Amino acid sequence: MTSLAALQILLIDDNPHMRTIASAVLQSAGIRKVLEAGDGGTGLEMLRDHAVDLVIVDYNMFPLDGVEFTRLVRNSPDSANPYLPIIMMTGHSGKQRVYEARDAGVTEFLAKPITAKAVLDRIQSVIWKPRPFVKTDGYFGPDRRRVSPPGFRGPFRRATDASREPETTAAPSAAAL
Repeated sequence: MTSLAALQILLIDDNPHMRTIASAVLQSAGIRKVLEAGDGGTGLEMLRDHAVDLVIVDYNMFPLDGVEFTRLVRNSPDSANPYLPIIMMTGHSGKQRVYEARDAGVTEFLAKPITAKAVLDRIQSVIWKPRPFVKTDGYFGPDRRRVSPPGFRGPFRRATDASREPETTAAPSAAAL
């Protein structure tokens, strides 16, 4: 693994014990610049004052949870960096929560209890395999699809996009020339 010492990470969790554990994991990987916040509102304020490379945010917090924090980072007109990688962590990793986090614009998802390997895998993923960002009427964030299907021919990927694709004309055959 390459040196992660240059990264500045903002860790947002309302549980001080979880922040201690996550911070220890990050520091054991060589990350020395770890900022901490106890809720999403404080985290947003810290983003305005600090050049952060990555955020690790808890899902369930009050008054501003991790999903709403992510939506504000992605869509607020005064956002410090709408392209900021955001890793969501939670002890409740049911499919509905994963979808909600994904649809808010989370870059990666991490289930608690966290392990050093899982944390570092997610960090490596957002650094070495960044996904392009997508902006539509209802979504702004990393492309939710991690791979392009074989034979993909253009920017349209949804089943309903087939009707939007421009018609192509077949090239004339050699016999026709």
